[in-house]
Amino acid sequence: MDAKPYARGFTGARITALAIIVIMVVALGYVSVRGEARPVVPAGARAGTLTLKGCTYDTEAGALPADCGTLVVPENPRVPGSRLIALPVTRVRATGPNPAEPIFRLAGGPGQSNMSFPEASRLTERHDVVLVGYRGVDGSVVLDCPEVTSALRHSADLVGAESSRRVSQAFTECSGRLTRGGVDLDGYSLPQRADDLEAARTALGYRRVNLLSQSAGTRTAMIYAWRHPESIRRSVMFGVNPPGHFLWDPAITDDQLAHYAELCAADDGCAARTDDLTASLRATAARLPDRWGLLPVKDGNVRAATLFGLVNSTKAAAPLNAPTVLDAWLAAADGDPSGLWALSVLADLSFPASFVWGESASAGMIDAGPVDRYYAAGGDPGSILGNAGADLLWAGGGLTKAWPISPGNREYQTVRPTGVETLLISGSVDFTTPAQPATDELLPALSNGRQVILTELGHGTDFWRYQPEANRRLLTAFFDDGQVDTSRYETHRVEFEVGPLSLPTVAKVLVGVLAGFALIAVALLGAMAYRVRRRGGFGPRAGVWLRVLTPMFLGLGGWSTAVLIVSILWPAAFPGDLLVTVPPIGAAIGLGAYLAWVRRDRPPRIRHRGLAAALAGSFAGAWLGSSAAEGLAGTMTTIVGAAAIANLALLVLDVFFAPGRSALPVPAAPSPTATATKPAGVPPK
Repeated sequence: MDAKPYARGFTGARITALAIIVIMVVALGYVSVRGEARPVVPAGARAGTLTLKGCTYDTEAGALPADCGTLVVPENPRVPGSRLIALPVTRVRATGPNPAEPIFRLAGGPGQSNMSFPEASRLTERHDVVLVGYRGVDGSVVLDCPEVTSALRHSADLVGAESSRRVSQAFTECSGRLTRGGVDLDGYSLPQRADDLEAARTALGYRRVNLLSQSAGTRTAMIYAWRHPESIRRSVMFGVNPPGHFLWDPAITDDQLAHYAELCAADDGCAARTDDLTASLRATAARLPDRWGLLPVKDGNVRAATLFGLVNSTKAAAPLNAPTVLDAWLAAADGDPSGLWALSVLADLSFPASFVWGESASAGMIDAGPVDRYYAAGGDPGSILGNAGADLLWAGGGLTKAWPISPGNREYQTVRPTGVETLLISGSVDFTTPAQPATDELLPALSNGRQVILTELGHGTDFWRYQPEANRRLLTAFFDDGQVDTSRYETHRVEFEVGPLSLPTVAKVLVGVLAGFALIAVALLGAMAYRVRRRGGFGPRAGVWLRVLTPMFLGLGGWSTAVLIVSILWPAAFPGDLLVTVPPIGAAIGLGAYLAWVRRDRPPRIRHRGLAAALAGSFAGAWLGSSAAEGLAGTMTTIVGAAAIANLALLVLDVFFAPGRSALPVPAAPSPTATATKPAGVPPK
């Protein structure tokens, strides 16, 4: 086969390829260096200044007309001359005529945003819906703690003495860094958040507002009602969290597991798997397997993820809801710990980046007293799950020593009475904000309070996703007329049959996918190397297509191989670390690009340069791409970056350093048995 000449210089195809690659590299570079857009304090603004302009807001019913802008507030009103900070404000406009009092939404957390509320459209027929960004999360100052995220990501187990020590130290380092940077941490408390709502109410010109709060946001609603009762018309709290309950009560958690045991006993499928669910859970927890095959199962990860998984009971929260979590534990009791491994991995991937840790600490410190008393008494008294969720969020009690407590918290660490008309809504199987504290501690302090307990529903996902029309009616009837209308709810029944999407199945599919990509990458590289060795390489057209189509498979295969290896040998490694992503992805894609480009008829000097250029470009591109995003998206951008710059390096080599044309193919040696022929008329010698 004759080789086609490889012309040096620019051709139309090379110019097109170069333009595409440069655009990709510039885009990755831009994404890598640009910061997240944050509100800024306008020049000349004063505390209370609100600027708005027309916008739209995306809801489950589509985009609705809204006003978006910025509210300026003091960072710490207790300090004269405190600097100003900016908070985002969005008002989704009422769609009907003559709207009633607006509804101010307060999301949960702590450490999470207040600016996402797709369910707003359920309330806009008669009400504006207003979202005021949380200070420390949504505003011009973000209490981000990469030190804490890193400590959690590089922990051999998220819950344990060593992890608690490292995370506590990380919180200390974060608070010190923020303070040295000019942040007044005393200003980031729940009372100050409540005052932000009051400032927004005043700036928007509302005489009174309604409050709709969820989970940790209910604590802000309580404080707002205690500080500014005259500003509130009605308040709905779902997933109620009274003072002292940013810490799980292990006795209540065990009681709720006992309730699930009763539900299990009444379910034929669940009852066939265990005579006593709580006994099975306790026995499995006492001898929790530490490995599934070669893969590690982290004890604390499993317990913490289990507690978070139990907070919702409906299929809307699958595959991480109570039935799937309990199914994984029962499977482990029967000798299959794969589902517990899936929980362990899920905890490693999700918990470290789930919160803005500095704001979570600042808000949570209002309960520092109960937390200190709990750990001073010895911590968990021997509950089934060991209260691992509390140990994770409070660093085993070390957080209260590592983060400052705002003086403004002192007045709001116990329940206070209020006459604000209030509706408390709880799910009967909500593990994170159980109904019992709301019933026993808060309801008696509400002179105009009522409570609804939704049977066999859990936390936020259940509340918003289960029977949306019944949810809308419950909320609007109370806000519009002060009526409690649960007539549209059909009683939910926990279904213990999880179907095909069980956690053991998820675990096996995940490992199968990782192993599959690893094998595909090995097979691709092997086949390409064989082609180069046996037939000299690929033609220009085939080589280009291979350089375009194979990087995704090679990159995922290289990364999958690394993830499996480090999971087995170094459990404290994080799958998204640079050393787990950049080297394997860079090596696999660089080798693939080289094998698709190289021909044995190229001079050795050019082949060596090509290998070096492909690998160097691939590693550089992988590093650039890894800084453009996090998580699975970060893996994708790492692959794109590696492929783009590896191909760019080879393109530059072809344009500027390739010989003018390829060398002639080496002729095959004649067969020893071949018969020589002589031209006619040539006499023999």
